[in-house]
Amino acid sequence: MTLLLFLAGLALLILGADLMVRGASRLSLSLGIAPLVVGLTVVSFGTSAPELAISVKSALDGQADLALGNVVGSNIFNVLFILGLSALVAPLVVDRQLIGQDVPILIGLSLLVGWMALDRDISRGDGLVLVLLLVAYTGLLYWSGRRAAPAAVEDPLVVGAESPWLSKLWVQLLLIVVGLALLVLGSRWLVTAAIEMATAFGVSPLVIGLTIVSAGTSLPEVATSVVAAARGEREIAVGNVIGSNIFNLAAVLGISALIPADGLSVAPALLAFDLPVMIAVAIACVPVLFTGHLIARWEGALFLAYYIFYVTYLVLFAQDHDALDSYSLVMTTVVIPLTVVTMAVVAWRELRPRRPA
Repeated sequence: MTLLLFLAGLALLILGADLMVRGASRLSLSLGIAPLVVGLTVVSFGTSAPELAISVKSALDGQADLALGNVVGSNIFNVLFILGLSALVAPLVVDRQLIGQDVPILIGLSLLVGWMALDRDISRGDGLVLVLLLVAYTGLLYWSGRRAAPAAVEDPLVVGAESPWLSKLWVQLLLIVVGLALLVLGSRWLVTAAIEMATAFGVSPLVIGLTIVSAGTSLPEVATSVVAAARGEREIAVGNVIGSNIFNLAAVLGISALIPADGLSVAPALLAFDLPVMIAVAIACVPVLFTGHLIARWEGALFLAYYIFYVTYLVLFAQDHDALDSYSLVMTTVVIPLTVVTMAVVAWRELRPRRPA
């Protein structure tokens, strides 16, 4: 039954993602809004609803580790796994607005949350600041969306532009609502099944939040971004990930911190390792996005490899495995320095002045 619940949840996620991408991309045409803005708002906020539901419920139940692990793990998963997988499906062309506006906002929020956690607590005051920043960010998107060039009927980012049925506003909204409902229900089923399987192995709530729950609640983003990339909706694919990460930090973490009277306590392991990884992952977007405004397939493969390394570390740490020290040594002395050198060389080649032919 647990396996059937897992597979049924996965099927609902794929169907819901397809409906949401169709509705949201066509809505951008009806409202005269650039598809990127739709990806950063309607799609990314909608697909982050499972994270919000899980973290709020965890905060209500007094499980701060699960609430925080869900947010931090989801942000790591979104960049390394989702962008990596989407780039393998099709190289992702990145909009200039993401480079100049949204990625810096994500990095700033990640650093802010890291600073807030230094006292081992995300207080109610911290949560209020994060929610207010979300309101400001949404207003900024609305303002920039009005200035951006609206989508055109022939825009390849608009799915079903030729369909008169999809030109009806109520149909577009219905597709988004039904797609979102399927995404939330599918995530709930899948996460429930995954937690049952993980709990049977005696894994801690923090590790469950950083891996099973964060990956499960991020599956709507996986399905949406991969489907969008396959359909040529590359701005929605990338914008969905960046927008979801911003929403996770500002809304999911902010609202969750407002619930307990003493806020959310931060576990030492989260502060020492996972939060720095989340910040590093956000900063890692900079060299990738600034080198040709393109996430190539090899960069996607690199992101996926790093997610596998990260999860492997968490598993070894949870089991207090004898190989943990050796694994950490290889990662810090070989893999990470080699990656930094490779990215630096690629960035230098892309950014150096071209000689005239």
